[in-house]
Amino acid sequence: MDKVSFGYEDVPPEEKTRRVHGVFSNVARRYDLMNDVMSGGMHRLWKAHFVSRVRPRAGEAILDMAGGTGDIAFRLARAGARVTVADINPEMLAVGIDRAQARGIDGLVWAEENAETLSFGDACFDAYTIAFGIRNVTHIDQALAEAHRVLKRGGRFFCLEFSTTTWPGFSEVYDRYSHDIVPRLGRLVAGDAGSYRYLIESIRRFPDMPGFARMIGDAGFAQVKVEPILGGLVAIHSGWKI
Repeated sequence: MDKVSFGYEDVPPEEKTRRVHGVFSNVARRYDLMNDVMSGGMHRLWKAHFVSRVRPRAGEAILDMAGGTGDIAFRLARAGARVTVADINPEMLAVGIDRAQARGIDGLVWAEENAETLSFGDACFDAYTIAFGIRNVTHIDQALAEAHRVLKRGGRFFCLEFSTTTWPGFSEVYDRYSHDIVPRLGRLVAGDAGSYRYLIESIRRFPDMPGFARMIGDAGFAQVKVEPILGGLVAIHSGWKI
């Protein structure tokens, strides 16, 4: 039987899907707080920069996949884009809906969706965004193929994801911090060390920047580009459907 990675484990695909669902159900209510704690608030700068690269325009249709808590969608909507927020986890969507209501943000569409089998028709979005979500997908190639399918011709794909930093010395420091400190923070702040141990391990099992760029190209995207942040600790990958 084919297996896929769940952190450092190799498990059957259906087990990864089930376990990832459990991880995000567990962390949903403290997800944004933990992002602040783990990154020292830098994730907000990364997301703002990411959206600036997407360049959302008024009236265009954007699918924000794995958008759960709304961080990316809120920024896209400020430009007047029509944003559909999709996530496989209903608990994450519930957090996003609550946050949107608290901020008085109307007009977002919220949808429970599996990135590998989207319910949307062909060629119905101008842009597809996914931030810190694609490494948790069971079959990444299928998710990329679906992203290509639902985009209009001339549509653009943008992904923000952790990667592998190439800065000498920094990678060793980050490895120590992420493996030793982050699970402890997860236990203290969110009461869940195991989920954050998986999230760190999933970064290590994700393809490096050139490897993921090849996967995007294999899905049919053209003009694939990679923009490393902090030497590749985080990276923005993009491509066009032509």
